Amino acid sequence: MSDLVFLTDAATNRVRELIEQEGNYNLQLRVYITGGGCSGFQYGFAFDEQSREDDCLIERQAGNVKIRMAIDALSIMYLTGAEIDYVESLQGAHFMVKNPNAQTTCSCGSSFSLE
Repeated sequence: MSDLVFLTDAATNRVRELIEQEGNYNLQLRVYITGGGCSGFQYGFAFDEQSREDDCLIERQAGNVKIRMAIDALSIMYLTGAEIDYVESLQGAHFMVKNPNAQTTCSCGSSFSLE
């Protein structure tokens, strides 16, 4: 399932840094889609210790830390083929989703529509 959504090296390393700062190696990055945002749907990111029964779990290794990403069954339908990256720019640092399923996106890149 690791080819459903790709986590870039930059995103993997940032997740590792955050997990190490927390000192909790049970954390996984949860990526999800919610309604709202200026384009209809928006991306969400959170740390979670629990996996759910319907989660798609994706794992990557970053040094000696195993990085886990959990995506629920509804969200994976919208995220299949997406790339999750971590970027630092003059506008700030954030996770960014390059989603081939999105027909339009807002200017900040945090929301999208399928129409």
